[in-house]
Amino acid sequence: MMQSVCAVVVSGGNGSRFGNPGGKQLVSVAGRPLMTWSIMAFDRSSHVGRIIVVCPANRRAEMRGLAVDPYEFSTPVAFADAGETRQASTRAGVLATPECFELVAIHDGARPLITTEAIDRAIGVLVSNPSLDGVVCGQPAIDTLKIAARGLISSTPPRSVFWAAQTPQVFRLDAMRRAHARAVEDGFLGTDDSSLVERMGGRVLCVESPRDNLKVTVPEDLRPVTAILLGRMSDAESAQDTGIISTPPIA
Repeated sequence: MMQSVCAVVVSGGNGSRFGNPGGKQLVSVAGRPLMTWSIMAFDRSSHVGRIIVVCPANRRAEMRGLAVDPYEFSTPVAFADAGETRQASTRAGVLATPECFELVAIHDGARPLITTEAIDRAIGVLVSNPSLDGVVCGQPAIDTLKIAARGLISSTPPRSVFWAAQTPQVFRLDAMRRAHARAVEDGFLGTDDSSLVERMGGRVLCVESPRDNLKVTVPEDLRPVTAILLGRMSDAESAQDTGIISTPPIA
């Protein structure tokens, strides 16, 4: 199968909300560094031909030594230097993506629960629909949402039009590069990668991914993430298939 996707795993945060001066990327979760779980999921995808980890330049050796080198990844792993913002870090990863790849899958290194099945599904949707510029993994909103100013509610929009965006977000490489170039030119700072493509008129589709694709932001997030990972490991051992940690496909 053609490996047309380069994965960009963004691990450049400083851990300010997590409360760890060294960041959260190397915190041990279920026996492995947090960021390693994300790399593992992309490594198992037959569509992914390269993984680029974006991290602070002064932590590259540490992250490689603790989160990459101890594990036998079959996919080549390269590094790019993080910028001052997440958008700048993503741009560094996109620019470091070799021209031979058609698609780039951008993922938060702090989302260790992403599965290879969800990654492959998102890639498959984009590949099969040439009219799309990208796809965003996420979940339809289940809570009622209110529009309020200083707490005073002004309206209650129908929740059917809202999605909670996650990562990975997968794009055609040329569209993502043009979107970043335009953002730099205009001084635009988006809330996620898709917003850069959207503002150029690009067509981006939401693709449902597992609801447990949680992001670790604060220390208390580690408890449910650890429990889920340990549960997956136990299920894999029960099935005598310890090399694959996954969740059932979405119907």
